[in-house]
Amino acid sequence: MTLLDPKAAGRFTFPGTGITVNRMGFGAMQLAGPHVFGPPADPDECRAVLREAVALGIDHVDTSDFYGPHVTNELIREALHPYPEGLTLVTKIGAWRDEAGNWNLDRSPDFLRRSVEDNLGRLGVDAMDIVNLRMGGPEDDIAAPMETMRRMQEEGLLRHIGISNVSAGQVATARGIAPVVCVQNQYNLVDRADDALINSLAAEGIAFVPFFPLGGFSPIQSAGLEEVAAALGRSKQQVALAWLLQRSPNILLIPGTSKRAHLRDNVAAAALGFDADTLARLDALHAAA
Repeated sequence: MTLLDPKAAGRFTFPGTGITVNRMGFGAMQLAGPHVFGPPADPDECRAVLREAVALGIDHVDTSDFYGPHVTNELIREALHPYPEGLTLVTKIGAWRDEAGNWNLDRSPDFLRRSVEDNLGRLGVDAMDIVNLRMGGPEDDIAAPMETMRRMQEEGLLRHIGISNVSAGQVATARGIAPVVCVQNQYNLVDRADDALINSLAAEGIAFVPFFPLGGFSPIQSAGLEEVAAALGRSKQQVALAWLLQRSPNILLIPGTSKRAHLRDNVAAAALGFDADTLARLDALHAAA
């Protein structure tokens, strides 16, 4: 029988926060409609996914008010409010969706503040546990929006700050302005550009939360991954998630889904381990990709 226990991969404490979570969490993005826009086809199933995630022991839920927009936050509140003790809610700001579903960046002080307030209102909380500042790329100035984040933290709108889609240089600049408890960047079995950054963050005790851990809108295509999964009798998604958990102890996972069966498949990855030969085969896949 497959073990479904988010605690099986261990726990992680965000630095300087007192917040400890299971390393297997849940990302709410896929609860929105196609292309993360509009309502889902089956909102009842989405609410059931959230309730089952918490029932299984997931205590780290990642969301954003620009998913939908607003859709995922509203589903989270409908399904889980009043929130159980120990549930950590993390959101992301710095972007918005227009009526055509386009993704637009905005890190002006007024917009960032409105975004935090929107998240608070729709989630029904007085302060966000962690808010990630979403950047557009390594060329963007992170200092000014980080000053805004620090002011909102001082005012009590958010407790802790994370940053997303950032370079090592931006991480250093951000940390010079306010403590950073997590970094959320794209990273997976075959997209390993952030290897050095993960290692440096691990040395500082800072969480790394990979988005698109399974490839995102372009799922991982790898014959080697499929061969390993077949040999283990597991899905390739489970194997790819389990590899991330074994890559570094500061990696926290937030795979998302709108189906309970898929949720269980993801959670099962927390208890999946590899022998040395299998791990070496998986480690080598990024070079082929």
